[in-house]
Amino acid sequence: MAKITKLDDIVSLCKRRGFIFQSSEIYGGLASCYDYGPLGVELKSNVRSAWWKAVVQMRDDVVGLDCSILMHPLVWKASGHTDKFADLIAECKKCNTRTRVDHLEEKFAEQAQEHTEHVAIDVAMAKAQDLTNKVCPNCGSVGRFTEPMPFELMFETQMGANVDDSMTLYLRPETAQGIFANFRNVLDTTRVKIPFGIAQIGKSFRNEVTTKAFIFRTREFEQAELEFFCEPGTDEEWFRHWKEARFNWYIGLGLKKENLRFREHDADELAHYAKACVDVEYRFPFGSGDWQELEGIANRTDYDLRQHQRGMRTLNKWFENDRDLTKIELSNEAEDYQSGPLSYFDDEKKQRYIPYVIEPSAGIDRSALAFLVDAYDEEEVRGEKRNLLRFHPALAPVKVGVFPLVKREGMPETAQNIYNDLKKYFNCFYDEKGAIGRRYRRQDEAGTPFCITVDGQTKEDNTVTVRERDSMEQIRVSTDQLLSHLREKLDL
Repeated sequence: MAKITKLDDIVSLCKRRGFIFQSSEIYGGLASCYDYGPLGVELKSNVRSAWWKAVVQMRDDVVGLDCSILMHPLVWKASGHTDKFADLIAECKKCNTRTRVDHLEEKFAEQAQEHTEHVAIDVAMAKAQDLTNKVCPNCGSVGRFTEPMPFELMFETQMGANVDDSMTLYLRPETAQGIFANFRNVLDTTRVKIPFGIAQIGKSFRNEVTTKAFIFRTREFEQAELEFFCEPGTDEEWFRHWKEARFNWYIGLGLKKENLRFREHDADELAHYAKACVDVEYRFPFGSGDWQELEGIANRTDYDLRQHQRGMRTLNKWFENDRDLTKIELSNEAEDYQSGPLSYFDDEKKQRYIPYVIEPSAGIDRSALAFLVDAYDEEEVRGEKRNLLRFHPALAPVKVGVFPLVKREGMPETAQNIYNDLKKYFNCFYDEKGAIGRRYRRQDEAGTPFCITVDGQTKEDNTVTVRERDSMEQIRVSTDQLLSHLREKLDL
């Protein structure tokens, strides 16, 4: 049994089996945009559900939220995105390709592993090095670059029908800020007490300079983020808690431990708001190095809530300056931040403070890709190659395939009845076309854990054949015990 290491095979399988398609493919496609097909949408939904179950449903200290994609522009001024959310790029003078400076490689240097995510532009400028020995990834020319320049990553749009009342908005580059903006609403409408978390899954948008490797980095993507609010002084303990909890989540859903690792951020890598940050990395089959970020866990301190208190005091300036964010500086007037509107009063300790925040931030698309890569396998069975996806049952797009052995002797009718009964409880697929072996192979490649076959013996003793995907073992199960048998095996 040999694990596949070529991304091309994953991309081919995704197109062939209806997991993922290029967006707008009939018009030549749109770069870095993808559509999830019938199997892909089920996989992504299952990843989403598994995250929500672990982070929200199974805990008593986390609640959910679903915030608007469009938000007041002062949100992004307060968070720092308006002023700092950009990549440093350089343009090749020969082929006019623009590349992130931190992605350029030395002509004679060994390939380094890519760890970089987006950092504040002033930090990137400070770290920018001489480009005379850097290689253009498009044409291969060396040292022929323009001076580094910032490239804004937020997508702009306009809201309002008339010139007088229209204003510039942004497609959110992250879901976290909607949680911070609703911190007081959640406190006032629920019975949560610190420590507690607010979780959200939703679309985010970034006008990336460099997209790569299928759905790993795209301009439209889905995030699963948790902001866990805790008392200052307990933040390091909670940081360790969420670090381990998130790592174990991936292992629990089938990712091989040898393909996962932690990578602590160095001090000069940390975002402007972070006290500490660690990445959960996965060994993807691409890139300048195989290890790539799957999820980040950050200690954001009390930065965001303090910034939004400043933003709230800046609202009048926004109106006075014709709603032009470039003319506005956040308020620096003296205020006791500990008694502000986004502070928290601890009834038991009789003290008020602004909570610290631990943020596990995962990508649903990246996670789906990691689960696809890790599940993919090839093996030889009786002289033939078998492709299969060894998905954890919770993630499998289809849980059960139901087949009549042949299309006669009442087998299709019996199989159809079984299918109709089972699909009330989990996603099933009915198939009566082709040889039974071919039908098994199709479901193996889709990652279906179990297949049920109605055959000649079914009419005699009311049993069916249940075939397990990974071992291909077949057993007889009574039809009246079928649901309970599958539920136990699927852990549903």
